[in-house]
Amino acid sequence: MSVEQNKAAVRRFFEKGWNQKNLAAFSVLLAPDSVHHIVSAAFPAGPPGPQGFMQRAAGILAAFPDYHVTIEDDIAEGDRVVVRYTARGTHVGPFLGVPPTGRRFSYGGVEIHRYADGKVAEHWNSHDALGFYQQLGIMPPLPQPDGQPR
Repeated sequence: MSVEQNKAAVRRFFEKGWNQKNLAAFSVLLAPDSVHHIVSAAFPAGPPGPQGFMQRAAGILAAFPDYHVTIEDDIAEGDRVVVRYTARGTHVGPFLGVPPTGRRFSYGGVEIHRYADGKVAEHWNSHDALGFYQQLGIMPPLPQPDGQPR
């Protein structure tokens, strides 16, 4: 696939899968043996392949049904696409053992997708988990140099 085709595929991943809440889209967009490298304990990786990813996504969408991702930048070279994004939502269902807080969040993240035969073969994700937890009230804000919380 061309670089432009890979960029279009990554946009479908976010728009159809996450923003349209179409979990079945992930089964089409992810390779059968896809590997998901999730860098945050906030969103555990789960088993490899589309089924594992869809389980993880279903848990996220149950806790945050208005979860929405905005792609801020997408950069591609060869078989890889890097996406800088902003995710937003509201915590209305249990997540990682934490009861719903009703709080809204907005955090930034970066994903790298590696494509093979038109599907995501591997993807890496890193995002602001600390800020995410602080916005939900799960973790306290960090003190500033003057000793005051943020």
